[in-house]
Amino acid sequence: MKPIGKVLCVAVLIAGLIDFFWKDPFNPESLSGARVLLTGASAGIGEQMAYHYARFGAEIVLTARREAVLQKVMEKCLTLGAKKIFYIPADMSSPSEPEKVVQFAVQKLGGLDYLVLNHIGLTRFQMWAGDVEYTRWLMQVNFFSYVSLATAALPTLEKNTGSLVVVSSLTGKVPTPFTTSYSATKFALDGFFTSLRHELIMQKRNVSVTLCILGLIDTETALENTRGKVYLTASPAAGAALAIIQGGATRAQEIFYPWWLQPVCCLWVLFPYSRNQVLQSYYNYSSP
Repeated sequence: MKPIGKVLCVAVLIAGLIDFFWKDPFNPESLSGARVLLTGASAGIGEQMAYHYARFGAEIVLTARREAVLQKVMEKCLTLGAKKIFYIPADMSSPSEPEKVVQFAVQKLGGLDYLVLNHIGLTRFQMWAGDVEYTRWLMQVNFFSYVSLATAALPTLEKNTGSLVVVSSLTGKVPTPFTTSYSATKFALDGFFTSLRHELIMQKRNVSVTLCILGLIDTETALENTRGKVYLTASPAAGAALAIIQGGATRAQEIFYPWWLQPVCCLWVLFPYSRNQVLQSYYNYSSP
């Protein structure tokens, strides 16, 4: 076994032991009556988060582009136990939409305890082809709208000792092939919201910031994009959704799902000369 393989095995073993013995501080009752604004709620991880929050008895505002699908998600949430639920269609490629969405949520719920940022724009899983305009558009959807939503919501979150929950990706920690534009947006999220967390602590503003690092999830879009290119086994969207909710509720600074992503990120930092070996383990390509 190569040295990097031995180190990876040890790191995964240690992380696994920590995960096994770690006592989960999550209390589901803490979410009963919690006021939640959830973006990207019409499908995939966002849809599953909506159902989890409903089961916990939260008050929810859902947003995404597709109104008809949002209405169906809302109806199911009501059957699962949501105390209050509303939806507002919004296209986050429009710079004016984030503030409108926050205003709507605060008006309907009387404030916010959780802002869960989960939406993404259409992602091209391919080699860089020089489309700068697409990258600008994706940065607006995946990054600038997150900043706008968080900025608009900070006053009500601070008033209620609330939480910012930011859904990111392994590609925001480890740059990978086929994800140039997408990875750029996720690295931007990591930089902005990690810095914001430090500033909120320095200012003694009691708003937590949880950054959620996700691997390959078994959503329809993700599986279609990565077919034939990625060797990883996709993790379930419902499990990812629950991990995100638990991280926000316990005010964790970062969560990794699945758990073994954390040692992978550590290895990426500690062993820069073995990075191609790590990538080749998971992606269908050969280094030069």
